[in-house]
Amino acid sequence: MLKRFAPLVPLALVTLLFGCAAHTPVSQQVQQQQVQNPVAVQSSIRYQDSLYQDEVATEKELAAFADGKSYQLPALADSILERGMSLIGTRYRFGGTSEAGFDCSGFIGYLFREEAGMNLPRSTREMINVDAPLVSRNKLKPGDLLFFATSGRRNRVSHAGIYLGDNQFIHSSSRRSGGVRIDSLGDSYWSKSFIEAKRALAMAPAATPEIVTARK
Repeated sequence: MLKRFAPLVPLALVTLLFGCAAHTPVSQQVQQQQVQNPVAVQSSIRYQDSLYQDEVATEKELAAFADGKSYQLPALADSILERGMSLIGTRYRFGGTSEAGFDCSGFIGYLFREEAGMNLPRSTREMINVDAPLVSRNKLKPGDLLFFATSGRRNRVSHAGIYLGDNQFIHSSSRRSGGVRIDSLGDSYWSKSFIEAKRALAMAPAATPEIVTARK
């Protein structure tokens, strides 16, 4: 269902601000870097993947953590992402946590609170430490939280988004790039700044009767 959203918004690199921010290279520069040094780009990706290879949760561990709620997660992810898609174009606002404007963590917190009844930490630095399963990059599912180091300091989280599927994610980026938007995790900038992903929906409250009925 989520795949149909992918073509609706052009993918582009962004310039992020402050706690959700760092300078993003323009696409022409990135293309030149990839042509000049494709081996370095691939090595960076392999290195990041290897950092979490031994730490990510297995499918059984994810199921145990979710305490039998796995049937509920796709419905919650759909609700969160559909609401998020409806907010594309909402302006970036530092400290923003409402539809008047969001920063990156404010956008995530708003969606999880409104659609899943979850109160996530306010900042990306706190959000990355939530007690949720760590998920490897090749096992991402819609609704997983993605964390990035965009401030120039390796592995220091400064930005976050929500995985959509098809290697894309939604986030509140910056004023200049139009606020809430979709980007590709496969872009060189995001691939190199990616730190880790967590399945925060595994911490969601027990399913409501309405959700249970809908899933039967």
